[in-house]
Formats: sequence, C-alpha cells, structure tokens
Amino acid sequence: MEILNRKAKYDYFIEDEYECGIELLGNEVKSIRQGTCNIKDSYAIIRKNEVYVINMFIKTYDKTGVFIKEETRNRKLLLHKKEILKLRDKIEKEGYTLIPLKIYFKKNKVKVLIGLCKGKKNYDKRETLKEKDIQRRINKELKDR
Repeated sequence: MEILNRKAKYDYFIEDEYECGIELLGNEVKSIRQGTCNIKDSYAIIRKNEVYVINMFIKTYDKTGVFIKEETRNRKLLLHKKEILKLRDKIEKEGYTLIPLKIYFKKNKVKVLIGLCKGKKNYDKRETLKEKDIQRRINKELKDR
C-alpha cells in the first residue's frame, strides 16, 4: 500500500528527498494498511531538534475499542540528528518547507518520504501544466504511429 501526495509536485519544487520512519500507534498502522490516510494538506516542522508531521489524517481503525486517539495529531518523524540539523539550516536560511510526499511500507515498517521543497508561483504552475500537456501530446502522437 502506498499513499501519494500528488498535490506536492504541483505546488512545490522538490529539491531533495529523505526517507524517515514515523512514530505510530498500532491501530494507525492497521489503518494505513487499509489505505485510510491522507497527506494532501500536511507538512513537517522542526521543534527542539525533532521533526513532526502536522495535519496528517489517519482514520481511526474500525475495530478499535476504547483506545481512540485524535485523527490529525502531530506525529514524530524519525531521522538522524545530522539530517535534522541540515534540514533546519536549509529551512531557516533558505526558506524551504518540509512536505510529506509518500507513505509506504518497507519490510513491514511504515516509512514517510519527505521532500525539501520551495513553493511555486502561479506562473510556475502554469508552466508545469504546459509541459505536461506537451508531453501528453508527444506520447499520443507516438502511439498513433
């Protein structure tokens, strides 16, 4: 199961990607396996040399009893200290943003791919759409031959 943030490539220039673990509860892992997770409006911040993902929606698992937590709570991301310091410097000095790009399983562990991103302006977004349209037309012409 893989959950993608398709909106990220449209709204941001992705400069670098980091794979990290995430601190979850057992019922949240089961919920992610079912695919009931959304990272479209989420982002990551660095607080006290720890990285947290904000606004990630994970629906509560159906068969959970009294052990119910908030669906959009802050979740800690697991990165090496050197990576966190490097990211913090980039964010503070150069104005980058951390955006979750993908959630996936790797050897039964939940991993989050976060991107070091810079926001796009409206004219950049139009340019991206234009390039996609040109590529789509070229592919269509090649299929027709």
